[in-house]
Amino acid sequence: MVSVGVLGASGYGGGELLRLLADHPQMQVKQVWANASAGQSVASLHPHLATLADLQVAAFDPEAIDVDLVFMALPHSQSAQYAAMIEGTVVDLGADFRLRDPQAWRTYYGGEHAGTWTYGLPEIPGQREMIASSTRVANPGCYATAIALAAAPVVSSGLVDPAQIVVVAASGTSGAGRSPSVPLLASEVTSGVRAYKVGGVHQHTPEIEQTLGHGARISFTPLLAPMARGILATVTAPLSPGTTPDAIGEALHAAYDAEPFVRILPDGQWPATQMTLGTNSVVLQWAYDQHSGRVVICSAIDNLGKGAAGQAIQNANLMLGLPEGTGLPVNGVAP
Repeated sequence: MVSVGVLGASGYGGGELLRLLADHPQMQVKQVWANASAGQSVASLHPHLATLADLQVAAFDPEAIDVDLVFMALPHSQSAQYAAMIEGTVVDLGADFRLRDPQAWRTYYGGEHAGTWTYGLPEIPGQREMIASSTRVANPGCYATAIALAAAPVVSSGLVDPAQIVVVAASGTSGAGRSPSVPLLASEVTSGVRAYKVGGVHQHTPEIEQTLGHGARISFTPLLAPMARGILATVTAPLSPGTTPDAIGEALHAAYDAEPFVRILPDGQWPATQMTLGTNSVVLQWAYDQHSGRVVICSAIDNLGKGAAGQAIQNANLMLGLPEGTGLPVNGVAP
């Protein structure tokens, strides 16, 4: 049994990590840290976690770490200071170590770049092997996961113009974290959809472009939807000269038919966030818009699952030499 600790356990990402880890047959939660909530029980922070209810939350003390692996589920720009104090295997759910370009970090996040860890998106060719040989992995962002998995096969195959990618994606409110905020109050969110960080300023933009490579440039408009969790992304791009529409479907199937967590839906069925609720799954569908000459690829994930905690455990399984899907649900919850 592998002992694990969760740093930043009071937030939604930390809570989802604890929920999934509670039923993991090869990992056991031994330590839980959240400085502002130190002294409380897990039950007081996450009352839905019955089997971990009596576990006590502590202030982080690097001298008292007694686990095989640490998950960090902290706000952006906070992970680096803690990572420097942790020896051993770490999966970081924050953004601090995702980007390779220090200037991109300064532009989109501010401050000094902390460095670059192995990028934890196993379905991107070559990454699975790198993750398995790493002791420090940077978990991708939620939007970045949904968008990159939709676009990567057609970009890497040269089937679309990578400099003309347009993305509109809607996220549930849990993507903004658990800290109180007026724009996230129920009265502000209910019965409406809102655009935010419009005009190429969303912090996941350079991460997506880095993951896609091949000179990718995206125009990304995120939306806040009146739901707690989930992401629905629509990715469009013009076909490259000489590309036939059928090649799009062939590229997606070639990339994902053997992937345990990515499913291309049957013809006529389109992704919905309900399909992935509570899972580590990704659902995809595509169409060719003959009128505009653009391909349309839609994806849906649970932003707390494949977009955060589920993917972190998927990465940890690889790092520990465990079967990749251990402890991770594929089937969603409905209604």
